[in-house]
Amino acid sequence: MAAHRMSATPQGKVPDFYISAGNLKVHPVLHKTVEETVCPGTGFSPAYFWNCLEHLTLELRPEVERCLARRDELQDKIDAWYAQRKQSGTDLALPEHRPACHQLLKDIGYLVPDRGPVSVTSQFIDPEVALIPAPQLVVPSDNARYVLNAVNARWGSLFDALYGFDVIPETKMQENSGGGAAPPTAGYNPLRGEAVIEFANGLLDEIAPLASGSWSEVTRLWPKFVGQSQQLNLLMKSGVTTSLQTPNLFVGSSGNLGPPTANNIPKAASPCVSDIGRIFLKHNGLHLILEIDRNDPIGQSALSGIKDITVESALSAILDMEDSVSAVDAMDKSRLYSNICGVLRGSLEAPFVKDGQALTRCLNDDIWFRDAKGEASSIPGRGIAMVRNVGHHMFTDMVYTQDGKQVPEGFVDCIITVSAALHDLRGMSRFMNSRTGSVYIVKPKMHGPEEVALTSRLFGRVEEFFGLRRNTIKMGIMDEERRTSANLRECLREAAERVFFINTGFLDRTGDEIHTCMLAGPVVKKPDMKKEPWIKAYENMNVDVGLFSGFQGKGQIGKGMWAKPDSMKAMLEAKICEPMSGASTAWVPSPAAAALHSIHYHRVDVPSRQMQISTRPPARIETLLEPPLIRGLMPSKEEITHEARENAQAILGYVVRWVDLGVGCSKVPDLSGVGLMEDRATLRISSQLMANWLHHGLITAEELEAVFTEMAKVVDSQNVRDKGYTPMSQDPSSNIAFQASLKLCLDGQNAPNGYTEYTLHEARRQVKARGARSRM
Repeated sequence: MAAHRMSATPQGKVPDFYISAGNLKVHPVLHKTVEETVCPGTGFSPAYFWNCLEHLTLELRPEVERCLARRDELQDKIDAWYAQRKQSGTDLALPEHRPACHQLLKDIGYLVPDRGPVSVTSQFIDPEVALIPAPQLVVPSDNARYVLNAVNARWGSLFDALYGFDVIPETKMQENSGGGAAPPTAGYNPLRGEAVIEFANGLLDEIAPLASGSWSEVTRLWPKFVGQSQQLNLLMKSGVTTSLQTPNLFVGSSGNLGPPTANNIPKAASPCVSDIGRIFLKHNGLHLILEIDRNDPIGQSALSGIKDITVESALSAILDMEDSVSAVDAMDKSRLYSNICGVLRGSLEAPFVKDGQALTRCLNDDIWFRDAKGEASSIPGRGIAMVRNVGHHMFTDMVYTQDGKQVPEGFVDCIITVSAALHDLRGMSRFMNSRTGSVYIVKPKMHGPEEVALTSRLFGRVEEFFGLRRNTIKMGIMDEERRTSANLRECLREAAERVFFINTGFLDRTGDEIHTCMLAGPVVKKPDMKKEPWIKAYENMNVDVGLFSGFQGKGQIGKGMWAKPDSMKAMLEAKICEPMSGASTAWVPSPAAAALHSIHYHRVDVPSRQMQISTRPPARIETLLEPPLIRGLMPSKEEITHEARENAQAILGYVVRWVDLGVGCSKVPDLSGVGLMEDRATLRISSQLMANWLHHGLITAEELEAVFTEMAKVVDSQNVRDKGYTPMSQDPSSNIAFQASLKLCLDGQNAPNGYTEYTLHEARRQVKARGARSRM
């Protein structure tokens, strides 16, 4: 089995067209990107850049190889232990065997000794990261327009998010129409608009209540000096003037907003009274901007003249170079690197066409207003940009060393990310990203403390190369691998001076859970996985360890992605559980989702909630390590077939777009037609579960292939309107995407840690090579 794993650096003949850079051989496309995009303005030459990468590789690649070999060694020992007991007839799903398994993990070094409490001491963390709970966007960095949308999603239209999704039910519109059916309209639906205004007024009553009355009765708003500072005055339709119950929620204003005169008080709500301006409120650290414009059709329809509420939403955005992108070669990666350079230097633009008009999207300017004392003040127009590099297991043939070995891809990611950020650190960027002088890199797929320590050394060496203050490069730890979860406190110890977040990734974490206990027995169905004891222990332990280590006020404790991008009503109902769990941030799939998820951080005082949680008993490691094995009766043949069909359809629906179109993050409809966000993490679960059931005989290879063949027709029909789509079902045996999908399951047991990257990269390269040949 070990022969199928990847603990040694890939090696091969260096193509003749590669360019020499010191002792490195570099793909011409990457060489050009570094020379023309990465290095200019940094004060460092391309030659120095390549020299730094060469030194990094010589120093730390052996450590990467040792870490990967250690992964293989531990998995082999776990596999052998499980296999031996299964052969003797032991039912490892029974709880009586867990103490022995726990002891094994200690004996082999999977569980490292607990050295006691640890204190996170990271400094120079931006307040958006350390102090203010808020949503977080994750965006594939290969699409410039999406990247700009994500960074600009610090601010979002609440009215647009409510109007454009299912938060406002049809029944509410029927109520507003007097009980009859809400008439469909091609353009703006005033009944739906009325329901949006009603929702917004209710939200304001909830988070910024008035001293008397309701926001639905407000007819005019204006700032008024009381002594040395302003307060917000509000005129009610009764003619009475009131204020905010908590006056200091008002933090400023802009525009032309004045009090009513004696002769127009009775007509204060009339559209003929011109009011255009903005009222700035701040609650739980997040701003809300009341956009007042009585000349606007929506402002005219609202008694208060409020045409929208701009809500401060995603205070940070992760520009992803990992699970949500399809980047398999120098051309792909160079596009990612260029976009990241553009964001961190404030220069990224994306042309697009809307309603036949050519437009250009760019980064938002800061927002200026007069604060409560009448002084000019500003709020950043953009969220903090963070960059997720690839994990330690990835190597790249973009760069070879002198001995013909590939360079760790994460090394290239890191040194380019930091090079791109040098403009920001020196105040040379058009827009400032970090106001505290930090670079935020999220590092995924780390297994245990030794790999966190390796990342910390990598960051430290890059700081030395570029003359940066120690711990300038901050580390985000993805708590998504089982060995990291089980040793999380020791992982934090290895990065205590530079860690800025710990984030649970349920999807990848489940994939690693299945792979680790692959030989122990068949695991539960995917829908049942969230009911397993280890899940709750995992989510709670992440918060417990973070709080006990002093994370509050130092960084983010994060939760995972909402996977149904069209189901915003369900998100608004369910995702409040994440701030309630003590998380200071959670992932959302779109700017609209960020705007709606921000409501939860107004409804939950996260720091207070964290103080409550810190008094509970911590989650138990024994529960965390309970394998999700089927207990009792095995699923029926019908249940097995249904589960196989659902997983096969999800795998095919995602892989075909990844392999054929180079799309790394897709909204894939499930068998019921519900669009679900799929990336490599969801693929890892589905393929590992099928590999597990295949190994334990719940399904045969022939049955699995038959299910995949059936589901290929379903996926083809779901993509029939996509002009760039190539059907799989016409000739599955020669279809690269179909064969890659099947391989992920048939060979999933032997895939390193259950990762899907190797199979996907190979298949995508085949498709790209075939396309290149056809153009010759």
